[in-house]
Order: sequence, then C-alpha cells, then structure tokens
Amino acid sequence: MPLTMGEKIKIILGRRNMTLSELAEKIGQSRQNLSNKMGRDNFSEKELSEIAKALDCSYEAHFVMNDTGEEV
Repeated sequence: MPLTMGEKIKIILGRRNMTLSELAEKIGQSRQNLSNKMGRDNFSEKELSEIAKALDCSYEAHFVMNDTGEEV
C-alpha cells in the first residue's frame, strides 16, 4: 500500500530533524491546522509546494497519458 502524503512528510521531517511545529511556522500555518491536514491527508498542490520548499525538497506532480506519454 502506497504511503500517504502525510506519511511521506513525517518521514522527511524525521530525516531533517524538524518538528511539525517548526514546519508549520515555516509555511505560515498553525501546528494544529497542519496536523489536521496531515491526518486527513488533505493538501492543495500549492501547500505541497510550500512544504517541499520548507523541507528543502523538490515536489513534482503531473499526469502522464499512457497512450502518448505526454506529461500534463
């Protein structure tokens, strides 16, 4: 079963020795709000980009059309 986005963020937080509170502060959210989003796995693409930047990571999201290989 694939990891949720919240689980992936938790893994990176651990590797960066960063707390959820520190991440929330960096992206301008409350710790409680970010914790709720992680529990529901409910992030906008904009939020994921902001989180990636705060964690010094790259975030890539796209669809690949199977019949043409085109990325959208």
